[in-house]
Amino acid sequence: MDRVDLRGPAVAAVSDREEARRAHLDRVRSRQRRAQRRRSIAVIAGAAVLSCAVVAAVVVPLAREHRQQSQAAAAAARGIDGVQTFPGLSREHVTSAVSYPQVLPVGGDHAPVWTNCGAYEQSVPATQGVHSLEHGAVWIGYRPDLDRAQVQELTALAQANSYVLLSPVADLPSPISLSAWGVQLNLDDAADPRLIAFIRRYQQGPQTPEPGAPCTGGAGAVA
Repeated sequence: MDRVDLRGPAVAAVSDREEARRAHLDRVRSRQRRAQRRRSIAVIAGAAVLSCAVVAAVVVPLAREHRQQSQAAAAAARGIDGVQTFPGLSREHVTSAVSYPQVLPVGGDHAPVWTNCGAYEQSVPATQGVHSLEHGAVWIGYRPDLDRAQVQELTALAQANSYVLLSPVADLPSPISLSAWGVQLNLDDAADPRLIAFIRRYQQGPQTPEPGAPCTGGAGAVA
């Protein structure tokens, strides 16, 4: 039997509009849910990408630093290629100028007062720097025209080590030169792993004539 709509025309029209409105709302809500899911997926994906970038920014430099430290430790343990030795150095305190055989001295007679360890932007008196070597310092000299980025790297090393003295030195035989009492190493680049190895081996190392003597309380104001 055919269904007979017993509603009046006005009631039927209102009911049809209501059903159409509900259907429209259902479609709108469905589109909104799909859009919300897409936004959620995009947020999650973006967060994942950002997390990976943050992890890479932290882990990669740490891994590089760990690798450099491991290389330096290994080099210090087995000996460092290129290190020159200068035995039999005198240790008298003098108040006059001293002519040292090396541009960056490795030891010898020196001033009664030492140069405080740290980073200097100007040259320091050679006789005072030699006294710092006697106390176990590593003196890093660099040519005044050395690339600024390398100077900053060397400065960070000097600031991170209590017995490192850093200063520009004119007429060095190489861009960077390192001295401890009786030993020296010439380098072309601050990224050379032998630099850190030299500091590890000779900062307050066994060659030090006066181990434990201070590298503060002397002359000079660090930068």
